[in-house]
Amino acid sequence: MKDLHKIFTTFKKEFPKINASYERLGEEVHEQAGPLPEKVRWLIKVAVSGASRHHIALETHIQKARDAGCTDKEIAHALLLLIQTAGFPTFMEAYSVLKKLR
Repeated sequence: MKDLHKIFTTFKKEFPKINASYERLGEEVHEQAGPLPEKVRWLIKVAVSGASRHHIALETHIQKARDAGCTDKEIAHALLLLIQTAGFPTFMEAYSVLKKLR
């Protein structure tokens, strides 16, 4: 997948060894650490980045969730789950990121 954010491309160029370690950790956690299907893993990452208000991560995880076959309805549902734990304003902020990416 092409980098969605220029800063990540810059990070990879300036810190190639750290990036390689980061990529290996991501592969280990996503592909070998447990039984969750790919779509579920990305929906969890969408929800966590939405709850954390990390917009750059949220945009990336929304795209990766879509690439894994998640529909926008599934992604929106994952974000709706934020309302009672992270609050309605946090949900609205994350939901606006999803809507912006359509």
